[in-house]
Amino acid sequence: MKYSSWPVVKLAIGDEEIAMEQDNGSMHVGTTVWPCSLVLAKWAERQGGIRERIQGKRGIELGAGCGGAGLALALLGLGQVLLTDVPPVLSTLKRNVKKNVLATSLSSKKKVKLNWGNKQQIESLKPPFDVVIAADVVYIENGVEPLLQTMGDVSGPDSLILLGYQVRSPEAHELFWRLCPERFAVDKVDRSQLHPDYAFEEADVYILKKKC
Repeated sequence: MKYSSWPVVKLAIGDEEIAMEQDNGSMHVGTTVWPCSLVLAKWAERQGGIRERIQGKRGIELGAGCGGAGLALALLGLGQVLLTDVPPVLSTLKRNVKKNVLATSLSSKKKVKLNWGNKQQIESLKPPFDVVIAADVVYIENGVEPLLQTMGDVSGPDSLILLGYQVRSPEAHELFWRLCPERFAVDKVDRSQLHPDYAFEEADVYILKKKC
C-alpha cells in the first residue's frame, strides 16, 4: 500500500476516527503516515491489558510525525501525551493535532520539539513517562544511538515502551538490535495478536522495558 499517495489517512479507533493529513510535497519522512503507526495503534486497541495499563497515564511519542500512534493511544485512554518531533515536521503535526482534537473526544494534546539525544530538551519534558511510543523510527544508522539514548532518558524501570518496527536500513537494523538489548528487555508481540486488517508482513510490534 502506498500510504504516501493518499492526502489523508483515516484510522478508526473504537467509535471514533482519526484523520491524518500528509504533506506529500515535503522532503521530510515524518510528514508521511507510515504503516507501523497504524499497526501499533490497532494492536493496542485489541489488547485489554494494554488499555488498562495506559488509562490516565502520562505518555510521550518519539518521532510522532503525523501523530497517528500517539493520538490513537490518547483515544484508548492515555491521559496526557506529548507528541514530539524535529522542527520541520511540527507544522504537519500541529495541524493534525488541532484537526483531531476538534473532531473527536480528544482533549488538547501537546506537540513539542525534540531532537534525540538533546539532554536539555529531554529534561524540560520532565521524564520519566509512564508510556513511551515509537513507530517506524529506526531508518538511519546515525540516528540509532541518539534514539536509544532518548528512549532510555524519557523512561523509567516501570515504563511501558511500545515500538512499531519495520526494517528501513540494513545498517540501522543491525546496529539497533545489537545495542537495544543492552539497555532494554525486549518482548516481540506474536503476530497472531495483530489486528487482521493491520497485520502487514513487514511491520512488527515490540514491548520494551528499561533495564535497571
